[in-house]
Amino acid sequence: MTTNDLSGTGWFKSSYSESGSQCVEVAWLPEGNVGVRDSKNPTGPALTFTPSEWDAFAQGMHAGRFEQTA
Repeated sequence: MTTNDLSGTGWFKSSYSESGSQCVEVAWLPEGNVGVRDSKNPTGPALTFTPSEWDAFAQGMHAGRFEQTA
């Protein structure tokens, strides 16, 4: 995962996001990479993931690996 200048990139939020709530935005980048940024700070830093890093993250999300425990 690296940080990059992604100005001019087409970003989108999940259709499940509510207006004004805390969200991340995602962008499909060249060579299959994926960009992620904070929707409340669109001019701030963004992260980029390789396709394999993004796949591992998505699989972890689906498996519940990032759920907070009480």
